[in-house]
Amino acid sequence: MPWALAPALAAFAVLAVALAVIDVRTHRLPDAILLPGAGVVLGLLGAAAAVTGQPGRVVAVGGGAAAAFVICLVVHLARPAAFGGGDVKLAGLCGAVLGWVGPEAVASGITLGFFAGGAAAAGVVLAGARGAPLAFGPFLLLGTWGRLVAGPW
Repeated sequence: MPWALAPALAAFAVLAVALAVIDVRTHRLPDAILLPGAGVVLGLLGAAAAVTGQPGRVVAVGGGAAAAFVICLVVHLARPAAFGGGDVKLAGLCGAVLGWVGPEAVASGITLGFFAGGAAAAGVVLAGARGAPLAFGPFLLLGTWGRLVAGPW
């Protein structure tokens, strides 16, 4: 991991914690926090690409964001009550961060989030609380951070 990426990851970490807490408490990912936070993270990713002399990373970040956004938009359109619009926007941001690492990271990080969310949903059903609301944002973030920490870079 290049040191120039540290500010972007730090900003993403702060945003991730705030959004996870809010989503668990309210089952909402407010645009007033998500969109400006995403702007900061994206700006810092762009700056990291410039500082490291890797302008192609901007394309990778944009491609990761677009891929994750579109895939999750399809899920949202299929099941809007189960996967909200905030989750779609958050997936785009997660895809952007994972895009720095590469397309495989985008695919595996988002997939890991879906597996974690599915496991939690199965646990809710097994506990007899079928139909209980389950915030999905924290699982997208868990999958993203799990993939980032697992490497390789």
